Amino acid sequence: QVQLVESGGGLVQAGGSLRLSCAHSGRTFDRYAMGWFRQAPEKEREFIAAITWSGFSTRYADSVKGRFTISRDNVKNTLFLQMNSLKPEDTAVYYCAADVDRGRYSTSTTTSSTEYEYWGQGTQVTVSS
Repeated sequence: QVQLVESGGGLVQAGGSLRLSCAHSGRTFDRYAMGWFRQAPEKEREFIAAITWSGFSTRYADSVKGRFTISRDNVKNTLFLQMNSLKPEDTAVYYCAADVDRGRYSTSTTTSSTEYEYWGQGTQVTVSS
């Protein structure tokens, strides 16, 4: 069974940090591009960051660039999102996702949520002012 399981969310004060993890099992996601998205109440799901299978190439939404860092450990089958200098507007449910249709060992990523086939259940991040 294919699973993506996020963890690490919680309540933090503005200016603080959190590190999200996404453990994947049931399929060799280490060969595929992966990404993080978030969805705040009554808003559409928003792209945050993406990373190629190797970890050599990353991309970020302008809203988090310079504050968030995406990384992965393919030995441990885990995707990470380090979030620093958090702001109240970062409050949302955060999801990890895997882009399988792009193919194994792809050197590109996408910001479109419709191109990610596998999703985790999400983890809540709340930033208080």
